[in-house]
Amino acid sequence: MKVPYLDLKRQYVTIKDEINNAIQSTIDSCAFVAGDKVKKFEENFAAYCGTKYAIGVSCGTSALYVALRTLAIGKGDIVVTVPYTFIATVEAITMTGARPVFIDIEKDSYNISIAKLIQYIEKSCTRNASDNTLVDKQTGLRVRAIIPVHLYGQMSDMDEIMAIAQEYNLLVLEDAAQAHGAVYKNQKAGTIGKIGIFSFYPSKNLGAFGQGGAVLTSDERIAERTRQFINHGQTGKYAHAFEGWNFKMDGFQAAILDTKLKHLDAWNQARQKNAEQYRGLLSGLDGIVLPANMPDRDHVYHLFVIRVEDRPSLQGYLEQQGIGFTIAYPVPLHMQGAYKHLGYAQGDFPNAEKCAEGVIALPIFPELTEKEITQVGATIKAWVQSTK
Repeated sequence: MKVPYLDLKRQYVTIKDEINNAIQSTIDSCAFVAGDKVKKFEENFAAYCGTKYAIGVSCGTSALYVALRTLAIGKGDIVVTVPYTFIATVEAITMTGARPVFIDIEKDSYNISIAKLIQYIEKSCTRNASDNTLVDKQTGLRVRAIIPVHLYGQMSDMDEIMAIAQEYNLLVLEDAAQAHGAVYKNQKAGTIGKIGIFSFYPSKNLGAFGQGGAVLTSDERIAERTRQFINHGQTGKYAHAFEGWNFKMDGFQAAILDTKLKHLDAWNQARQKNAEQYRGLLSGLDGIVLPANMPDRDHVYHLFVIRVEDRPSLQGYLEQQGIGFTIAYPVPLHMQGAYKHLGYAQGDFPNAEKCAEGVIALPIFPELTEKEITQVGATIKAWVQSTK
């Protein structure tokens, strides 16, 4: 039996009438860009997450860039993040003129290592006593912000991150592009830092029928500045207080997302149920490292990743048996040509490199059947036995 890695059509079929009505309503109202459909989704998504404001934007990458620009981060600044993430996280930093500094991940959670973050601050930075800011000793640049990436659907250790941010006068921008509905100590992803960002790429837990993103904040000034920035810095019709860009959300995507938002918790619960079935099937298999459920967190499994030593062998076996999978991310960012100029080398971030070499994501989408999961588990078990 073949098992697809992802089948978006299955989800659409379950809510086809709702989606079609939302699309038709958008056509009837002609609310094609921004407008009432976007406003309604923003209000509902903010309420769902538990923050005061949500601003719909064109995609997750633009959400990251807008958030950084709204926080006045740019040339002369450093933003700390991880090398094990999609390139958009770092592209947004460099496009502002700021410089990224990488911190290794924890090998269990795949999120930023608190110990390595503290080590960077204590060994590589000095504190400016006059304004309590951090300065990177090597570059002389100010350390302004931390971007924790809530990778694969599980949040970073936000208590520790926020404590560090408070002590060193740093801003925290949560990259929650893979963590829709994830929870850390009763707080949803994107609501703990100064700003949270989301992507609504179609494969996400809450996915559009195209591109879309959102910026979350409870700061009224930031919300207003963000709304202005995504509309060419406009404060009134043909009145522009500053240069922004065109990052507005599409009305169709807002209508679709608002419709799907009602189902997000049920879909996340289905992902969690699928993950538990995988655990039952794969626990105890030699050489299979399962994803960790970290304390005080509610993992929503955007991806269900296992880690193995001989990934090429497993890839070939899964392909032969018709089992879908994906690799995210096979080359960490510090080893990409795009960031060669930062001066990092192989071996600088061993956990990120180890994960990049060994991680493979299995099918986890909500509509996956128990029979399909059983087939995936049986195939991996057969591969393990074949390698002995």
